[in-house]
Amino acid sequence: MDAGVRSPLIDLFRRGEVASDIRMLAAQGAMAPRAHEQLALLLLLADDQDPQIASTAAATIDRLPRDSVSRFLARKDVPQPMVQFFAARGIEPDTSVLEESDKPLLETGDAPIAGDVVADDVVADDAAADENVTPSLVLSGLPIIDRMKLAMRGTREQRSQLIRDSNKLVAVAVLSSPKLMETEVENFARMANLTEDVLRIIGTNRAWVKNYNVVSALTRNPKTPPALAMNFLQRLNERDLKRLATDRNVAEPVRLAAKKFVSKALR
Repeated sequence: MDAGVRSPLIDLFRRGEVASDIRMLAAQGAMAPRAHEQLALLLLLADDQDPQIASTAAATIDRLPRDSVSRFLARKDVPQPMVQFFAARGIEPDTSVLEESDKPLLETGDAPIAGDVVADDVVADDAAADENVTPSLVLSGLPIIDRMKLAMRGTREQRSQLIRDSNKLVAVAVLSSPKLMETEVENFARMANLTEDVLRIIGTNRAWVKNYNVVSALTRNPKTPPALAMNFLQRLNERDLKRLATDRNVAEPVRLAAKKFVSKALR
């Protein structure tokens, strides 16, 4: 079931681009940084084509604390499909207590890396054991599930490293982190060592592309898909268009399109 919650990570699950072992972890409630994502993934995976994953998700839904779910459903930012799903199971929103926490409703207890302090200790201990080992190498050596948890719950420095991870799931998890700041997204949009997929996700997020700095950075990034970059040209100011029109590092179609915009402005 589509619960109506949107995030880069959930969209990846929705498109069927996640391996079965990661889907199983999500079906156990272990993959979400916030209650919204946890419930949305469980509802989605309850209809998974793999019967074992679907039954696991259904069992996890049954284990959710009824009172916590009821209080969560009373929040104004909970999509109506999610409210209706639980109403069909006899759980109605409880408006008597205002629920403000974004913590997952069910803590699985199987996360070896569950937050900033533990994550930093893991990296520091490993790096201290070998002075030639950089934090980025330590992170890349962690299992994918731990890298995903750090991407969603770790520090800003860890996110800046994991956004470049070779595994798409890890990079997408960074973009789904509730800790992610808009200034970080601006920095990501400037990075020429990110994959096109990551830049495309940034460029198709309505909230992020309201930020002029994000749009400007994406148009100048040579790794941004040209069609996406050209869609943003009409939003650039004259100064940035002129810079782009003479920038040999960007894709040729983008540079030529910017040049046309500049020519029209001079007429």
